[in-house]
Amino acid sequence: MSNEEKQKKLLEKANSLPLTPGVYLMKDASGRIIYVGKSRKLKNRVSQYFQNSVKQIKTARMVAAVADFDYFLCSTEIEALALENTLIKQHTPKYNIRLKDAKSYPYIKITAEPYPRLEFTRTRKADKGRYFGPYSGASVAGGVLRTLQRILCLPTCTRRFPKDIGKERPCLYYQLGQCCGVCTGKVSEAEYAELIRCAAEILRGETAAARARVRREMEQAAEEERFERAAVLRDRLFALEKLSQKQKVLAAPDVSEDVFGLYRDAYGTAMSVFYIREGALIDKYETVFGAEEILEEEALLTFIYDHYRYREDVPPRILLSFEAPEEDVSALADSLTAAAGHKVQIYTPQRGDRHTRCILAVENAKEKLQAERNASEKSNENLVRLAHLLALEALPERIESYDISNLGSEHKTCGMIVFENGKFKKSDYRTFRIKSVEGTDDYASMREAMSRRFAHLGEDKFGREPDLILLDGGATHVATVRRLMEELRLDIPVFGMVKDAFHKTRALCSEREEISIAGDRGVFTMIYRIQEEVHRFSVKRMSEAKSGTLRSSGLEKIPGVGKAKAKLLLAHFKGLSGVREADEKTLAEVAGIGPVLAGEIYRYFHKKEEGAP
Repeated sequence: MSNEEKQKKLLEKANSLPLTPGVYLMKDASGRIIYVGKSRKLKNRVSQYFQNSVKQIKTARMVAAVADFDYFLCSTEIEALALENTLIKQHTPKYNIRLKDAKSYPYIKITAEPYPRLEFTRTRKADKGRYFGPYSGASVAGGVLRTLQRILCLPTCTRRFPKDIGKERPCLYYQLGQCCGVCTGKVSEAEYAELIRCAAEILRGETAAARARVRREMEQAAEEERFERAAVLRDRLFALEKLSQKQKVLAAPDVSEDVFGLYRDAYGTAMSVFYIREGALIDKYETVFGAEEILEEEALLTFIYDHYRYREDVPPRILLSFEAPEEDVSALADSLTAAAGHKVQIYTPQRGDRHTRCILAVENAKEKLQAERNASEKSNENLVRLAHLLALEALPERIESYDISNLGSEHKTCGMIVFENGKFKKSDYRTFRIKSVEGTDDYASMREAMSRRFAHLGEDKFGREPDLILLDGGATHVATVRRLMEELRLDIPVFGMVKDAFHKTRALCSEREEISIAGDRGVFTMIYRIQEEVHRFSVKRMSEAKSGTLRSSGLEKIPGVGKAKAKLLLAHFKGLSGVREADEKTLAEVAGIGPVLAGEIYRYFHKKEEGAP
């Protein structure tokens, strides 16, 4: 069937669709879903793809690959928006904007305890804790967390209150005035709740409310002649005012809004989001879209919808630097209004201060795209020079690196990291637990790990086949893997990363010779980063295996607890400290434990705490 005949057939099918809201799924010849979209009028939207009209290059490329399509009818546009989002996450189509997985977002959590704690986390659970964020990066979330702990003198130790009140001497932070000292018993639950309330206000961006609260309490303490308390509150108020001054002011104090700035040119597209609370820029998020991703207005609104799925703090106003169909914007606003519990407006300002903030966000997106492009070009130059040094036939866009790590003859681990298009691709990192090798034979361990890796070449879970393999080792490691590849009839370039007497990167090597990289600073730095990263990753995974074994073996000393029950307890309580802190009733609730064994476990730990034999 010619391309024209295929387009005609697809257009006929599209014209038979109803004029109702729905989601469509474009498929290629193999039946794989390559694009998911939504529309308030399915017939009109889908038929546009197969008409002889001018299309964006990426859209035309996608349409040329379409062999068929499916669709789902929906009751409302909001339902279509939610379904589209779910299907994109489920199928990760080639031409859709990649919606970020929530598990990688950093949050600050306020735990649900009598004396709540502030914690950094990347996991949102269906518990009673309050989550703030997500933040643009771990460094931003960590900085906010440390600032709050310092300003409000919140405890940073691992003690749990009120259980641990009075059990140990106060730590050095209390002596230095950097902790309120809950462990002393001098801080009531109500007083501590005020600190947490203040922290929550700051995390929501309501620093003015937090300052007003502290000021009122300070003035009241002064009137009641509680001067020490007033002095503490005065210092806290001063710290809060300094925090507010550090934040970049973009609007009037009563303005709380998010600004989405989109920049695109002939070679790429980027989005920048400003989070403005009480007139101050408290954080920003930036992303560069992939070369294949179709960036029509409807797709961008889906990106915004997904952006807020994991944010509890949705402002009353969202500004867009780009125009989008009014009905789609209205559906998105209705959906966010329902989720936030208050009215959310979304629009594109044409003039005034809000328009200026949109322009500023667009400029920020432009800078992000340019910086990414510069870094990519520099990395590409390094890859070209590396290919020249190693006499490779193709540019090594995907590099896989391997390192063996062990502790004696136990916990032998091979770490695999991926360096793709000049960046570490952590989603493709893998670990191989060495199972068949006795003793500390690194070469046999490398052979086992690589044979298992080669058995999965071409599988989606490992990503595509590497263009280059780098081993943390010398010529013998290379020879071992080369022999394995000959047996399997594979032809992937393999080199070793040689270290000097100080355990630092020195050169690359084949089976027969060393190749100096010292004269090329860019290539040397790239190889050094790869070697350090694979070593860090493999040691970390080996240490985790060792730690898990030690925790399990410690529990196995308790009568009635074997290897299976030890693993069950550790998984349920998230580690040995959780098991140690649990009471008998909580322990007994774990499947397979029961009240008798729970009593044994509880007595084992509490005897040890009391120093009993």
